[in-house]
Amino acid sequence: MTGLLTARRTHGFRESVIRGMSRLAAEHGAINLAQGFPNFPAPELLKEAAQRAIRDNVNQYAITWGARRLREAVARKYGDWYGMTVDPEAEVTVTCGATEAMIATMLALVNPGDEVIVFEPFYENYGPDTILCDASPVFVPLEPGQPLDLDRLAAAFGPRTRAIVVNTPANPSGRVLSRAELEGIAALCQRHDAWAVTDEIYEHIRYEGDHIPIATLPGMRERTVTISGASKTFSITGWRIGTIVAPAGATDAIRKVHDFLTVGAPAPLQEGLAVAMDAIGREYYDGLSAEYRRRRDLLYAAVIESGFRAVSPEGAYYILADFSALSDLDDAAFAHWLARERGVAPVPGSSFFSRAELGRRYVRFVFCKTDDLLVEAAARLRGGGARGPRELQR
Repeated sequence: MTGLLTARRTHGFRESVIRGMSRLAAEHGAINLAQGFPNFPAPELLKEAAQRAIRDNVNQYAITWGARRLREAVARKYGDWYGMTVDPEAEVTVTCGATEAMIATMLALVNPGDEVIVFEPFYENYGPDTILCDASPVFVPLEPGQPLDLDRLAAAFGPRTRAIVVNTPANPSGRVLSRAELEGIAALCQRHDAWAVTDEIYEHIRYEGDHIPIATLPGMRERTVTISGASKTFSITGWRIGTIVAPAGATDAIRKVHDFLTVGAPAPLQEGLAVAMDAIGREYYDGLSAEYRRRRDLLYAAVIESGFRAVSPEGAYYILADFSALSDLDDAAFAHWLARERGVAPVPGSSFFSRAELGRRYVRFVFCKTDDLLVEAAARLRGGGARGPRELQR
């Protein structure tokens, strides 16, 4: 029975197209602008602190819900940056990345038959996470450069709505939600007694607007689960350290799920991150945004000049590009063609939509790469010319 239940819940899941495109890039020697991992080093302070923890024999399990020192650093950070009072003992959980944080939260709070609202296009895990809870995702458009339609969002809420996933800055749309948009979401959550489950992993990678945790809005602290982590901020996607800040009751449930999912995140890496979080000042975060802004502008110019249509992202490090002026191929075929013939691998756009046809004219590029790699990718895109794919079809 368990096997049949798992099969039913996973029916229709697509293999991670993002990771599949990384394999294709390696196969063809293409520049991998598909998967969102930086190719530049983490801060030296962070690496040295982790190395020191290993030399000091911090090699066994940490406390399941996170090393005390890291939980305290997370609580201080939310206080310093956002004015939130967070209890590190009862309200902070450390997970194996923000991806595990999301599924642990959903499994703890969402019941079979519930509905979870997800903005579309979306990070590819949100829909499957909902389905694994035997709940139903309800999709609401939030496109690059477009404001959130609060009336349409209100119509998506109903008696079965248990939660809404709020990703800001957003992958892949690049949207940074405004205070007015967040206040609209908050009002709907309170009206319908729903949770806001936020993915704020790109909180420090912004070019427009401010990052406003929805938990800081009136009436939202007690109904918000705030997810973030170190992967993007410190360029350590392989360390797998995510964080959850939630009310004590929700935290208790989340910790139980987390315990049986993964037991805990790597102990020496948690200690290293705790040291770095306390030592790294605001100038680091300001520099992070400035560096990513330059990378964004470099790749965005090449994408536009190559004949794609796209909106410059407000945050995160992705460009969702419309290639319909270049080719009649579908998104998967075009992405494969670009990797094979032009040596640049993007992600097919249908990965980010509930119905494949909605993403058929899009591909997504990442720009979390060193300048030399982005310059080469830009040259390859520009060198292809606007007629390349159609010439191939003829």
